[in-house]
Amino acid sequence: MRHRVAHRKLGRVTEHRLSLLRNQAQALLRHERISTTVAKAKELRPFVERLITVAKRGLADGTDTIRAVNARRMVRRDLADREVAAKLFDTIAPRFSSRPGGYTRLVRIGFRRGDAAEIAQVELIGSEYNPDLDKPKADRKAEEKPERQQEERPGRLRRMFGGGKNRR
Repeated sequence: MRHRVAHRKLGRVTEHRLSLLRNQAQALLRHERISTTVAKAKELRPFVERLITVAKRGLADGTDTIRAVNARRMVRRDLADREVAAKLFDTIAPRFSSRPGGYTRLVRIGFRRGDAAEIAQVELIGSEYNPDLDKPKADRKAEEKPERQQEERPGRLRRMFGGGKNRR
């Protein structure tokens, strides 16, 4: 029986699980959208929402108060990257200043091909999805240029066996 057991273990020891959640939270706050398994996504939601709430609390009191400094320290305890922590306080927390909670959205997107694990996309509310940003730059350039008609050339086997225009 699992009475009074709050969180999933995710098949990891405590240190590895905390490290996983910290890394995924950092990636989510940096990119505002990540794909992961449903179990990891469900564990990530309260972790990230708690960070955003602490950042909001630090902004509500002003930037020079003791609570603001303590909020930055509490967030930096879980986020190793200073740039991500700065982004959290500068752009993400003010975006959710009037929202009382529920900063993330979990969208189930299908099953992974290798092991059929169910995959979900975790995203911050208000980060509109732009499919052009997900494509590599090479794909975007290929879409902009009109496709040229490729001239028909016989392959190596056709040349060897007498097919095509270039007969020897």
